[in-house]
Amino acid sequence: MAGNIKLVVCKDDAEVAKKAAVMFADVIKAKPSAVIGLATGSTPEKTYAEMAQLHRTQGLSFKQVMSFNLDEYWGLDGDHDQSYRYFMNDHLFQHVDIRPWNTFVLNGKATNPYLECQAYETKIVSVGGVDIWLLGIGGNGHIAFNEPGSAVDSRTRLVNLTPETIAANSDGRFFKSAAEVPRCALSAGIGTIREARSIVLLATGAKKADAVAAAVEGDFSTACPASLLQDHADCTFIVDEAAAGKLKNAR
Repeated sequence: MAGNIKLVVCKDDAEVAKKAAVMFADVIKAKPSAVIGLATGSTPEKTYAEMAQLHRTQGLSFKQVMSFNLDEYWGLDGDHDQSYRYFMNDHLFQHVDIRPWNTFVLNGKATNPYLECQAYETKIVSVGGVDIWLLGIGGNGHIAFNEPGSAVDSRTRLVNLTPETIAANSDGRFFKSAAEVPRCALSAGIGTIREARSIVLLATGAKKADAVAAAVEGDFSTACPASLLQDHADCTFIVDEAAAGKLKNAR
C-alpha cells in the first residue's frame, strides 16, 4: 500500500456508516468543542443518520461543535433543495443539537466568490483548524470539487465542474438532467483539506473501486486528487467490499 493511508474494509455501506459515525463521535467526546469538516452526496447520508442516532440514543452532543462543509454549488441559494446547505440541514443539522450559527457552508450566492473563499479560509484558521474532515470520492478520484489536475496546495476557490461530475450529479438522485446542474462550485482546496488533523474518506459501491485503488495504491499524483492524501499523518479510508474490489492488498 502506498503512503500512510489506513484502510478499513467493511461488509457493506451500513457498516461503513457506523464506523465513520463512531470515529466522529470519539473525537467529539474527547473534545466537545471539536471542529469537524463535512461532505455531501449520497455516500455520507447513512453516516449522518448514524450520528443523529448517537445523539438521540447516547446523548452525543454537538452543542459546542463547529462544522465546515467542503463545498457549495455556485449560484444556488441555501434554501434551494439541491444546495449543500439545504442537504446538511435536512440530513444532519436539524436532527442534532448543533447551533446553526456554528455551521459554516460556503455561500453560493456571495457577491464576490474570491472574497467568500478567502473569508472561509480565514474562519477555519481563526477557530484553530479542522480536527476531523469527512470526505467522499468521485469516480475520477476527485475530493470535494477538486477535479483531476488540482494542485496539492490548492485553497478554497471557485472551480469549474467537469462533464463527468456534471453527469454523475444529473442521474436523478440530485438533478433530473445535466442542464439543471450548476457549472461551477465553491470548493475547499486540497491544501485546505490536508491541513485537517484527521481525515476520513468514505467509498461504497463498485463504481468507486477504480478511484479507491488509484488513491490508495496508485501514484501520488494530481491525476487522482484523492491520492494526494497518501502522505497525510492521519488519514483513514473506510470502504465497503465492492469499493475495495480493485485493491491488490485490501487485507
